[in-house]
Amino acid sequence: MKLCVFDFDSTLMDGETIDFLADALGLKEKVAAITEMAMKGELDFFESLTTRVRLLEGLELSKVDEICHNLPYMPGAKETIKELKKRGYKVVVFSGGFRNATTYAKEILEFDADFSNILHSKDGILTGLVGGDMMFDFSKGDMLARLQGLLGISEENTIAVGDGANDRSMFKHAKTRVAFCAKEILKKEANVKIEKKDLTLLLDYA
Repeated sequence: MKLCVFDFDSTLMDGETIDFLADALGLKEKVAAITEMAMKGELDFFESLTTRVRLLEGLELSKVDEICHNLPYMPGAKETIKELKKRGYKVVVFSGGFRNATTYAKEILEFDADFSNILHSKDGILTGLVGGDMMFDFSKGDMLARLQGLLGISEENTIAVGDGANDRSMFKHAKTRVAFCAKEILKKEANVKIEKKDLTLLLDYA
């Protein structure tokens, strides 16, 4: 058995979920600036996540779902996942974003499991609080090591694909470390670099 772990935002999906959500409140530029700093490794991920989610307070949960169900997926995402599964890979998504997006995407793109965060809401309105599986800079690496132990999969048989600073922790546990249209901080730790928005190019390394 082999394992391929994808980041979601700006990797399987073309953009950042939280920026799309912030746009509904007229706060896209403010939130996108914080996102950019976090992905470059200039801000602590936990602090940047909680700061950005706080700005979403008051957004209706129904609007969140509507936005998350209409996100643009990266070219080649579905075809690549299908082919990886055909080649014997378990395909998993680790996202510092939100289940509203990743769990819906699982039905569309047909990967095996998603680990992400949950936007807290009360009476159908976001409270500005967040919790979940991927809250910290180390979360993806931590979860990858646990999954490898659970499934009996070695680093040798693991591919990790991401674009930002919070993907570095999973690179430590994967032989094939793919920087996909990535920030410089991640490229430095990758052994595969893909500069074109076409996920099928990954298949050359799987």
